Amino acid sequence: MSNTGFYWHERCFWHDQGAIGVFSAPGEFLQPQPASESPESKRRLKNLLEVSGLIDELRVVKPPAVTQEDLLRFHTPRYLQMLAEADARGGGNGGDCAPFTPGSWAAARHSAGLAVAAVEDVVLGHVNNAYALCRPPGHHAEADQGRGFCLLANIPVAVMRARALGQVKRVAILDWDVHHGNSQQSAFYAESEVFTISVHQAANYPLDTGSFEEQGEGEGLGANLNLPLPPGCGLGAYRYAMESLVLPALEAFNPDVIVVACGYDACAKDPLGKMLLNSAAFADMTAQLKALATRCCQGKLVFVHEGGYSEGYVPLCGHGVIQTLADSTIRVPDPQNEEIASWGYQALQPHQQALIDGWRQQWEQRTQ
Repeated sequence: MSNTGFYWHERCFWHDQGAIGVFSAPGEFLQPQPASESPESKRRLKNLLEVSGLIDELRVVKPPAVTQEDLLRFHTPRYLQMLAEADARGGGNGGDCAPFTPGSWAAARHSAGLAVAAVEDVVLGHVNNAYALCRPPGHHAEADQGRGFCLLANIPVAVMRARALGQVKRVAILDWDVHHGNSQQSAFYAESEVFTISVHQAANYPLDTGSFEEQGEGEGLGANLNLPLPPGCGLGAYRYAMESLVLPALEAFNPDVIVVACGYDACAKDPLGKMLLNSAAFADMTAQLKALATRCCQGKLVFVHEGGYSEGYVPLCGHGVIQTLADSTIRVPDPQNEEIASWGYQALQPHQQALIDGWRQQWEQRTQ
């Protein structure tokens, strides 16, 4: 049996937000076009795994949809009822930029089911690590509303279930999507045994969350870390942030499992982000987390697919991550990897280093 699980379901690809392009809703002067959060980036990743042969080295699982009981650990009954009823009537909007059409409710429940199964299989030792190809994404969904293309909070639902069933105690969640991981932050803001980290583009989405000063409350004070990086950060800035602050903070927390909200919209080809990463950067960060997980939590590592809106480039990023998780020799060439790495301003810039150093010093003072 493979040591790496891969969780997917065709139902997730059938979620349809309508012809809204990069916007939150159609408009009189907006020519209809497919939504930026389309199935193609995810389907193309699945197809690339098939064509390369990497999928044959994985433990492929198509789990059932999440249960209502598990959803209610985080989401309000009113919100879940609204989603189900609006879906049956013809669609609607989950709240803030979360449109959906008939069939989306089923897709969202299957998406959360993928995260639930991946977390459970890893914490119970059925696989060493896992990748859940979730869609719709979940890292913006809040208890009582959908946000940012997200309807259900895939990671909070999965983590809350595993903790409620006594399968795991201390959980670290790292979100490297280019947008702030407000779902995990809101879910565990007062919880001391779930450490949430978000590395994101500053003041992109949501506009009202994601500052460094948001560090938790009550018992959870000091268990939430935001790194709102300025636009234009590339390989050097992300490497420095990981090595100087993210990885040491994770190791100091000493979790039983690490869950990654794995968005690829910090890549240089993304239409909704302004960062400069290439596919190798995501593979390198995965390798760093694997090494850390081996030291502190028996290698228990779960990746949950989030954003990433370049239909052509996301599959290359995802393949690199999954290849690294599986310790596979099967790789696919990225024809733009070296070109992106050669772009100007890929090296760590002085203003970026000063910002990260300031955060690190403040964080160390708080946690000492």
